[in-house]
Amino acid sequence: MGESWLSVLLAATLTTMTMTAVTKADLSSTPSPSPSIARDDIVDAKRAAIEEALDVIQAASTGSLGEVCVSTAGFKSLPAGVTLDPRRYDTARQKADMTAMMLQNLGATEAMRRNALLDALTKSLLVSVDDAVEARVIALNATTGTVITAVWLKRSPGSVGEPSKVESHAVQPGSRPDPSLPWFENAGGSAGLRSPKFMQSPPIESYRGWWTIPYFSCKSRRWLISYSVNVKSPDHRPGVREFISMDIDINGLEVNQCDAPTQNRNDEQLEAVSSNQIAFFQGTHKCHTDTTQCVYQGPESRVNGNRVGAGWAKGAYICKCRQGFYSVNHHRPGFDGFLVEAAWKEMRENKSDSYEEQFRCLRCAPGCARCKGPEPCLATYNWPFRISLLAVSIFCAFGTIVLVAYMYQHRKLKVFKVASPIFLSITLLGCALMYLEMAAIFPVLDMYSCIATKWTRHMGFCVSYTALLMKTWRVSLTYRVKSAHKVKLTDKQLLQWMVPILLVMLIYLGTWTVSAPPYAEVITDNHDLKFYQCSYNWWDHSLAIGEILFLAWGIKVCYNVRNAESLFNEARLISYAIYNIAAVNITMIAIHLFIFPRAGPDIKYLLGFLRTQLSTSVTVFLVFGPKVIRVLRGQGDQWDSRARARGVTASFSLNGIGLVPEETTDLYQENEELKEEIQKLAARIEFMKIVHMEMHNRHIKPKMGGYFSTHGHGHGHPSAGQSPIAKSSTASFILKQTAVERGATAAAAAAVEDSTFPSGSLHRARRSEMLRERKAEREREREKERNKEKEQKERPRSSGEKV
Repeated sequence: MGESWLSVLLAATLTTMTMTAVTKADLSSTPSPSPSIARDDIVDAKRAAIEEALDVIQAASTGSLGEVCVSTAGFKSLPAGVTLDPRRYDTARQKADMTAMMLQNLGATEAMRRNALLDALTKSLLVSVDDAVEARVIALNATTGTVITAVWLKRSPGSVGEPSKVESHAVQPGSRPDPSLPWFENAGGSAGLRSPKFMQSPPIESYRGWWTIPYFSCKSRRWLISYSVNVKSPDHRPGVREFISMDIDINGLEVNQCDAPTQNRNDEQLEAVSSNQIAFFQGTHKCHTDTTQCVYQGPESRVNGNRVGAGWAKGAYICKCRQGFYSVNHHRPGFDGFLVEAAWKEMRENKSDSYEEQFRCLRCAPGCARCKGPEPCLATYNWPFRISLLAVSIFCAFGTIVLVAYMYQHRKLKVFKVASPIFLSITLLGCALMYLEMAAIFPVLDMYSCIATKWTRHMGFCVSYTALLMKTWRVSLTYRVKSAHKVKLTDKQLLQWMVPILLVMLIYLGTWTVSAPPYAEVITDNHDLKFYQCSYNWWDHSLAIGEILFLAWGIKVCYNVRNAESLFNEARLISYAIYNIAAVNITMIAIHLFIFPRAGPDIKYLLGFLRTQLSTSVTVFLVFGPKVIRVLRGQGDQWDSRARARGVTASFSLNGIGLVPEETTDLYQENEELKEEIQKLAARIEFMKIVHMEMHNRHIKPKMGGYFSTHGHGHGHPSAGQSPIAKSSTASFILKQTAVERGATAAAAAAVEDSTFPSGSLHRARRSEMLRERKAEREREREKERNKEKEQKERPRSSGEKV
């Protein structure tokens, strides 16, 4: 066999050289094949070898190698192109090479004379290698190739028990070894073995022998690989030569057809040596790589009833759907690799197209990272509904801008002038920002829309709420002053206090945006449908705590000024607006947390719209509605008659400070205030003149029962039954007529009347007191005189007293 094989190899070499010469001679006329075609041929040849090897592995694992095993002396080798990295068995190779060197040094003749030495060397070689199952040393006639003597030992797999001698084997003395044996090749006395049975050694390694291609032993039903060494006599004389062969059990290796994991080059070499998987078969799976991925199923998950290594199996994988795809068979985690291999083979043979139809996953619905069917994973957006709410919000934002222009046009009217137009404008701009939040959360949220949402919501709230709170705080400071000196806080001073608050908010939002910008995170609704919502973290929680404390301070300020009187009732309306803002925000937080914790995107958008309208729109209506109505009725430049009747003079705007004291119109304001005070003083002087003229003028006869009658205070006088309310009305009428005759305005006359004889809610309690005093006067004259003195002391109270 060795001579015939060498002759064939020599003939093939000569034929190749001849064809090369002919090709060079005819190079100009015949074009050479392109590199791409040659590369494709190599790939196709390798693919064919892989498929043939997989078929052999499948036949061995299913026990269908009956005829093949009979025709090949009980062995079935894989195709010649299949390789296995033998470096994992370097220890066995080195020991076999050492044994070969010992035999070569001893000489074949000496070894033959000492058969016991051959037995010892073979046994030592077999025992020293853990995975070795059989070892043999054969002495051959170098001329005829017949067996002179042979030692064949075997042992149980797994290094169990002592080696035993194989008596009946295929290399009996006097016979020639069967050329179909996978581990034997007669090289005609050559030290090198060049045969398709053997794998090529690594280029950087120097082996004395050769590793065989993996083969299946039908007798032991195991996968083996053999290392064979041809030992040549050192004297180079024809005679006896020896052959060493050792079988290694590779039944524990695994055929992994899935793709190799991506690793670094150095790690990949280490993995190839230490891994228990055959790298040659990696990447030979038949999964649809666009929709599925190969997942290897180790031998522990399979049972082989034919006692063949569980790792040696074709289709030992499942085609699992990739992320974003689903299988039609919901009850299976993936497609069985054995079935995929069979369907692929049928497709290649044009027998069936089930490979393309049944073993391909379908894409999930949009937005689904994982799914089990075609059901939607994303929550749907009711765009007409959202557009309608957005249109209302944009209209409100535009309306606030129009209201700013309208107020600027009528800024000189008293209804706007006394309310600090600059703070009213700031409030409207903050409301416009809060309306724009609905535009920020309208689309499918992303990082930029979340940033816009945080800025519009918190900055708008800070601007509008701070402006209202500054006005109310000014009222509180002025209202709590107990001295006669008037406290004046100008708009400029309030702006200086307002700027730091806005600056803190700007710095906080800017730092938040730069360092950890909010992003859109995926959440689910009640139906487990996904949608995007802006993330909430400690930045949101810290800002929420600060805003709650800010609201609490505003509520406290509003509570302090609950009884303060102001023109056009603005202090009370602003307090109502602040109360409303706090109540709406607290209510919406409770709704989000407890009532609709997993609401869908449209419900959340509706809740945001309601919060904006109930807080922002109500604030605009409360603060600006009465002013606009007065302007439309033509009363914008007239004083509030009800406030004036309660003693609120022109010097009171929102808090008794005046008409924009930092402007040049202060002179007009001061003149108005002085004029009213002088008119009140003149009316009181006139009243005193009349009183003294009636009481000390002997030319005027006192009227019986009159107010100034000295006889009307006795117990039995008819005037004793005269009502003091009637007296007060008479005196009030006299003062009022006097004030009008002197040219005072009707408002000043009313102020004189209020300063002399109080009326209203404060006077009702005083009237009751007067009635009780009147009853006491009837009983004792002395008590009656004392009550008159007390009444005279309480009458001069100014109507400007504020509650």
